[in-house]
Amino acid sequence: MPGGNLMGDWFDLAKEKGFPRLTKSSSRITSTETSRYNCLAWAANVENRWWWPYGDAWWPENVPRTLDIDSLKAAYRTVGFVDCNDGLLEADIEKIALYALNSEFTHAARQLPSGKWASKMGHSHDIEHDCVTTVEGGIYGECVAYMCRRRAID
Repeated sequence: MPGGNLMGDWFDLAKEKGFPRLTKSSSRITSTETSRYNCLAWAANVENRWWWPYGDAWWPENVPRTLDIDSLKAAYRTVGFVDCNDGLLEADIEKIALYALNSEFTHAARQLPSGKWASKMGHSHDIEHDCVTTVEGGIYGECVAYMCRRRAID
């Protein structure tokens, strides 16, 4: 796992690239870099494919291949998620936050059992962050919706 100066350099670069609220005190890197999966897959606990409506990426059958938030919600419904009102922690419930900028979805994060959130940062690291707003305000836009499903029992 990255640490020391590498971690500091990554956070500095992330702030420069469009994540103004991301800080070392509100988040931490939890993986090495990988392009095997992206944030949309990671939010659904999928680590073996890249979800995206365009190109050669995986996308659920019969779900419109657009960047519209309703298409993203439809994709998550295929793996058991339903709309919910908020990101408040609930026992045995897995929640995801959906982000959009200029009416197009950009990112998804999932809530951890601790109440913190986990994000996959593009082709880069997985991170844990204190709240949904930590990755807002930049290139991901704002959280526009929440979805939930019963948490899988290990």
